[in-house]
Amino acid sequence: MSRANDPTPASGETVNGGQALVGVLEHLGVDTIFGLCGDTSLPWYEALAASPTIRHVLTRDERSAAFMADAYARLSGRVGVCEGPSGGGATYILPGVAEANESSVPMVCLTSDIATTERGVGTLTDLDQAALFAPVTRRAFSPTTPLDLPGMTRAAFREASTGSLGACQIALPFDTQGGSVPASAVHGDACYGRYPAERVAPAPDQVRAVARALARSRRPLIVAGAGVLRSGAWNEVRALARALGAFVATSVSGKGSIAETDPFSLGVIGSNGGLPWRHDLVRKADVVFYVGCATGSVTTEKWTLPRPGDARFVQLNVDAGVLGRSYPLAAGMVADAREGLAALTAEVHDRAGAAPRLDPAEIATARRAHRDRVAGLFASDERPIRPERLLAELLPRLPERAVILADPGTPCPYFSAWWRLPRAGRWFVSPRAFGALGYALPAVVGAHYARPDAGRVIGVMGDGSFGISAGELETLVRLDLPVTLIVCNNAGYGWIKAGQKSRGSSYFSVDFKDSDHAAIARAYGLRARRVEDPAELGEAVQQALTAPGPFLLDVVTQPLEEANAPVSKWIA
Repeated sequence: MSRANDPTPASGETVNGGQALVGVLEHLGVDTIFGLCGDTSLPWYEALAASPTIRHVLTRDERSAAFMADAYARLSGRVGVCEGPSGGGATYILPGVAEANESSVPMVCLTSDIATTERGVGTLTDLDQAALFAPVTRRAFSPTTPLDLPGMTRAAFREASTGSLGACQIALPFDTQGGSVPASAVHGDACYGRYPAERVAPAPDQVRAVARALARSRRPLIVAGAGVLRSGAWNEVRALARALGAFVATSVSGKGSIAETDPFSLGVIGSNGGLPWRHDLVRKADVVFYVGCATGSVTTEKWTLPRPGDARFVQLNVDAGVLGRSYPLAAGMVADAREGLAALTAEVHDRAGAAPRLDPAEIATARRAHRDRVAGLFASDERPIRPERLLAELLPRLPERAVILADPGTPCPYFSAWWRLPRAGRWFVSPRAFGALGYALPAVVGAHYARPDAGRVIGVMGDGSFGISAGELETLVRLDLPVTLIVCNNAGYGWIKAGQKSRGSSYFSVDFKDSDHAAIARAYGLRARRVEDPAELGEAVQQALTAPGPFLLDVVTQPLEEANAPVSKWIA
């Protein structure tokens, strides 16, 4: 049932459950679904195939479908949608759903199921999907009649796109897909296809309390998290920083909350991608204001950056349960980041007028001194190629409006630390909730459809991550997407190997045979190149960024346990 074909159904008209589902999705503004077929999905696939507005992207693995939907949601501001079949499809798709939910990424996962009449009798792929998904979603829906499907679909999108945001799952029993539904039940509000669909305004007394704490500060610091990006509040962050004269740091997931070329920007802080000079300035703050930041173990270096008692803390978050969870608060505010920051900026203008201002020259001087100390790493001609040399060749060549997806292994700390994002907004994604290796390769697909106007979508991964998701190379070739993949090839699970070294342990079960990933990519039909000599790297990077269609660059890099990675704590 297509909204475009029949916006006003005739009285008494009916459609089947699959058509009703697709019709509601169309009303909600869904334009792309990532997924993988199965025999329990056949009825609703027939309806999906007839949709004039929804694109279906066939993946080679259900987990990849969830990662694609995750990246699509993060970069588009729309709810991501993934789907998979019953049984193994549901279990395979779950890791990506869990990653999205824990990262407050709006997603709706559709998994087909056996007929309700066949449960509990030994039917192939019988599984209690609600019990499976309940711990890793905001809500798992289990329709038992066709008429349940439209309402539960609307409820899932509303749940995913409001409040603290997250993932929802809907089971699609075979018989509910084929049963009859009144056409009048097929409707939906497109506002719930985007996020945040409803913005939480701050209480005036909370605004005044936070403003009072900040206005009294002599060295205020704003720490912006992913909530700023989800809210689209980067302009408000910059305005408050100017009003207070405050420095702005970000979490890894909050990278983009302020342009990192802004004179008040410190960049990423914490144990993954933070740099010593930034942490020195964090420790000088007398008031730290966490905005849309969960104050987790990485950003705070296990709650030692800064230490409780060294500064006063204030916090703004749309989730009241996050406030004061890690630090005692002088003041807290429950609000959407954009709404809260706008109200706060208006409040602090008069209060902060006489307050001392921080001098951004402190940042410039400290950054320059640190860069001078490590300059040799970026110019190194050593083999294997240093990750810093790869960055030195890549970053100046990035197209304007490039989007980077960094796997949470080797690439994450390097890009977090050293890519000075030249503009605010959603340009960088690295999944941080569960360290989901294998993310970047499929995620470039979701990123492309989210941002078709991007200068180039670039996925950077270690060779361990490549091995997890290599099957999606076929997807890239089939779709002929203009994306670049870069593999940091160090022949092992480098992060764990570095952790073993930090503990004085011997290396155990972390090494694997060096593979020619460029040859693997060519076998799938990609253009590809392997680089071992630093002298060839610049020309190879340029080729990778400008080639038509997908291109894979396999860079033989220094083992992580030998590198000068910007990671302050390998193992807890």
